Amino acid sequence: MRENSLKSYLMILSAMLIFSTLGIFRRYIPLSSGMLACTRGFLGSAFLLLFIFLRGRKLPNLGKRNLFLLAITGALIGVNWIFMFEAYNYTTVAMATMCYYMQPTIVVLISPIVLRERITGKKLACAITAIIGMVFLSGIMEGGKVRAEDMTGMLYALGAAGLYASVIILNKKIQVEDSYVKTVIQLIFATLILIPYLLVTERGNSQNLDMLAIIMVIIVGIVHTGIAYALYFGSMKELKAQSIAVLSYTDPVFALILSALVLHEQLSIFGMLGAVLIIGSALISEISVRKPVSRLSTCQDRR
Repeated sequence: MRENSLKSYLMILSAMLIFSTLGIFRRYIPLSSGMLACTRGFLGSAFLLLFIFLRGRKLPNLGKRNLFLLAITGALIGVNWIFMFEAYNYTTVAMATMCYYMQPTIVVLISPIVLRERITGKKLACAITAIIGMVFLSGIMEGGKVRAEDMTGMLYALGAAGLYASVIILNKKIQVEDSYVKTVIQLIFATLILIPYLLVTERGNSQNLDMLAIIMVIIVGIVHTGIAYALYFGSMKELKAQSIAVLSYTDPVFALILSALVLHEQLSIFGMLGAVLIIGSALISEISVRKPVSRLSTCQDRR
C-alpha cells in the first residue's frame, strides 16, 4: 500500500513538472496560438483515446445533456489554451503562470452566484489576499510604468483563468465518473470547435517549421497533454483529494524556478511577494476544506 502511495506521489509530481514546462516550450514554437491549441487537442485526445482502449475500456453512452456540457467545456478549454499561449507570447512565463493561478479565486467569487454555494470568511479572505498579490505582481506598486506587453499578457492569462474557472464550475454539472473519458471527450470537442476558427484565421498563412519545432509541437501534444493527464489521473487512486489539491500547486512553483533557470526570467521583490500571496492563498483555501472533496472536482485545475 505504501509503495502504491509513493508511486502515486511520483506520478502527480511528474505531471506537475511536465505542466510547468509548457510555457517554456511555447516560446520555441513558431505556430499561432490557435494552431498550437488545435494540434495539442488533436494529439492529446488521440493519445488518451488509445490509452483508454488499451486498458480495455470503452466510451460509454453519455447522454445528450452530458454531451452538450462536454462540448461547451471543450470549447472553453480550446479558447483557454489560445489565451494562455498568447499570454506566454506577451509577458514572462512566471507572470503568465501566476495570473493563471487566479483560477481558484475566480471560482470562489462566482460560485455563490452560479452554484448558490456559501462563501466562508476564510475563502473570502483568501480571495482578497490573492487579488492583493495580483496587484503586487502587476508592477503597479513599484512606481514605474507597466509595459504594455506585460499588461496585455496578464489580461490574456487572466482571461484564460476565467475561462477555466467556468470549466471547473460546469464540470460539477457533468455526470461522468471516469476522468479519462470526460477529458478525452472534452479534448475532442476542443479540437473540432477550433477547426472552423482556424479555417477563418489561418487562411493564406503558411507556417514553416524546422525539425526542432515539429518535435516540440509533438511533445506539447503527446507529453504535456496525453502523458501528463494520464499520470495525473492515474495518481488519484491512492491519494486523498486534499493531497491532490495541495500537490497541484507545485506546478507554479516548478514554473517559476524553471523560467528563471532556462529563460533567465526574474521576478522583482514585489513580484515574488505577489506570487507567494497568490499561491499561498489558493493553497490555504484548498486545505481549509473540512468536508471530503470529490476527486473529480479536484482534478480540473489543469493547464
